[in-house]
Amino acid sequence: MDAVVEFRNVSYTYPARHERAAAGIEGVQLSIVRGEVLALVGRSGSGKSTLLKLANRMLVPRSGSVCVDGRDTRDWDPIALRRRTGYVLQDVGLFPHMTIEDNLTLVPRLEAWPVEKRRHRAAELLTLVGLPSEFAHRWPLELTPGQRQRVGVARALAVDPPVLLMDEPFGALDPITRAELQREFQRIQRQLHQTALLVTHDIAEAFTLGTRVGVLDGGRLIVCDTPAAVARAADSRVRELLAALPTLPRGTVM
Repeated sequence: MDAVVEFRNVSYTYPARHERAAAGIEGVQLSIVRGEVLALVGRSGSGKSTLLKLANRMLVPRSGSVCVDGRDTRDWDPIALRRRTGYVLQDVGLFPHMTIEDNLTLVPRLEAWPVEKRRHRAAELLTLVGLPSEFAHRWPLELTPGQRQRVGVARALAVDPPVLLMDEPFGALDPITRAELQREFQRIQRQLHQTALLVTHDIAEAFTLGTRVGVLDGGRLIVCDTPAAVARAADSRVRELLAALPTLPRGTVM
């Protein structure tokens, strides 16, 4: 299979005095293949966000290697790598002093795209995430939280990155808006066949959006399989996570 991101026996330990000292990872072996959404779940401090940071070289493994598009992240220029990996955060992170168009075209501008090409791309991105073209000239504070999150997803897609890294992207939204954004993300993923590594505390969200679901516990990947296979897993740590769900998403086989 065509792997976009590979974790090859990767371990990472935070410095002893670091506030996330317990959130390292140990011996993770994992591949994200082109066009799939791999959803990572687990308790707080299990290492989910650490894997995202290793994927765009915000962190460097203590041992093992992380490869993006076939290159070890140590061999990538960090800035070039981060421009190649779209990042979607829970708090969106739009620049309040920039219009929506300027937020959307930030990376294209850094990549020296011509002005007209940037404007055209911004219009394409707004259409992609279901926002009117006139939003290009609005400010982030003029948008609802759900609209801002749509812009955050669009911005991450601005230069067609090979992989999206998504850290609790819909976690701050109310349940109805969250469900709407999940459906929008599914539509976009079907349209673009976008590869994504998604971190979420919401087990239902992982089962809804993930092509595969990986369960982390204590920094170790204990299972990674289709949602249906994970739902049948006998491991007590997986069962404990699933027990937090009143019901599993429709169509999941126990």
